[in-house]
This record gives sequence, structure tokens and C-alpha cells, in this order.
Amino acid sequence: MKFMLLKTYSPAEYCDTPMTEWTPEEISAHIEFQHTLGEQLSASGELVDAQGLAFPDTARIVSSDGRSAPVVTDGPFPETKEFLAGYWIVDVETPDRAIEIAAQASAAPGPGGKPIGERIEVRQVMDAPATDA
Repeated sequence: MKFMLLKTYSPAEYCDTPMTEWTPEEISAHIEFQHTLGEQLSASGELVDAQGLAFPDTARIVSSDGRSAPVVTDGPFPETKEFLAGYWIVDVETPDRAIEIAAQASAAPGPGGKPIGERIEVRQVMDAPATDA
């Protein structure tokens, strides 16, 4: 079963100090935690993919009617306090294992090395429906 674990950056939700105010050592510890988690999931054969995402100010929203030129606008509004910061795609035996991995990711270190308890959304990746081709 494949699951996508979505990491949302929302400092007010889990940590009083925005990451932009963390010390370089705190940021390094946080990133090292992410790398170690990725290595552990790779070693167990559960990791499909994991990526961090660029800040929202580089995002674009695209819509199209399929006939005319697409409409391209800036990404999420600047006043948005939370945004998708990254994801893991894991291939695991049970939903409980996906939740276990999400809990581990949620406990990433923040200021002072304390676990930040950030929210990780766990969503199953669906198979495409069968078609009559």
C-alpha cells in the first residue's frame, strides 16, 4: 500500500519560533533528522520518494480550459501562514505502518532540540480505476 505523508509548514501550529529564527545548528539538526529518516526508510525498502519543496513565493497556479492559453497566477497568497513544505511517499504493508512513520516524522527536532510535533497528513495513494480500452 502506498501512502503520501504531507509535511505542512505552519509554525503557529506546532512551534512558537518560525524556522527563519532557528539557529544554524537547530536547522542542521532538523535537516539531519530528515536525512536519517529517509535513509532508514530506504534501508527498509519502504521509501518510494521524498522531497522538500521550494517556498510558496516561487509557486504558480495554472488553469486551462484546454482550448486557449493557460491562465498562470502567483502561488499561494503571501498572507497564508501554512504551506506544503515537503512529502514522503512510502510503500508499506499496513496503514498503521504509514501512521507510525508519520509519527516519527512529526517528532523532528526544533528549537533547543525539542520535538516539534508538526502535523503530517497521511493519505493513501489510489490506484487508477480500470478502463475499457
